[in-house]
Amino acid sequence: MKIPLFASVAALAAARVIAFAPGTNNAKSATLLEAASDSMFDTFVDEAELLQSSDFPISPEKLMERAKEILSPSVGIGTKDGGECLADDFEFCAAVVGPIGKEEYLNALDNFSLEDAFDITPNFFGMSVDPMQPNRVWFFNRVKGIHKGTFMGAEPTGKEIVYPPQIQHMDFNEDGKLVEYGFYTCDRRQGNTGGLGGAFGFMYGVGKPLPIPECQPYKRSFRFRMLGFIGSLAQKLQRKKKD
Repeated sequence: MKIPLFASVAALAAARVIAFAPGTNNAKSATLLEAASDSMFDTFVDEAELLQSSDFPISPEKLMERAKEILSPSVGIGTKDGGECLADDFEFCAAVVGPIGKEEYLNALDNFSLEDAFDITPNFFGMSVDPMQPNRVWFFNRVKGIHKGTFMGAEPTGKEIVYPPQIQHMDFNEDGKLVEYGFYTCDRRQGNTGGLGGAFGFMYGVGKPLPIPECQPYKRSFRFRMLGFIGSLAQKLQRKKKD
């Protein structure tokens, strides 16, 4: 049985109000919320201890060296070494695309020919090994690119394409081969790609986004907008009752 749109939105809004309404008189609820806050905000893992006790055979220092090697111009995350750095079971998985396998990943990047159309500066920084998943390397980048060649039918404009920050990850097997690579934008309000990353950012930047929602800037759904509206209205009514 389908739930009517208004009913589902109203239920979500009511849940939001109950969860976040200030000034509850329920002492038990307050205690639970306080305990949850303590565990949520004040707990840091002992990174050194976790990495020291890891049974993954490649040390954090060597793993980051390996990640930097794979990011180098001579390897290009598998695009310059014929995929030699990629494990046979490699997968690419990002916010929209993936998971896809090794051959599909290499073919997709070859088809885009990004380096022919843009003078790209990747600007990597903030690399670390995940203490809770010691075969994973995390790092950030802030891509900038100058539109120098034809791309998706758009003639070169010299426009500077500025990406939002992206957080990226690489997972390795015990032989130092890459088994997973992916990235996600982490501040969609920065840059001029509409909050999009990967090849989609360049498409949007030159005015040639694919005609699908995934290649457009984030837009709240009707249900989500209604949830916000009804939740705000309910909170206003609660404040009036309290006054």
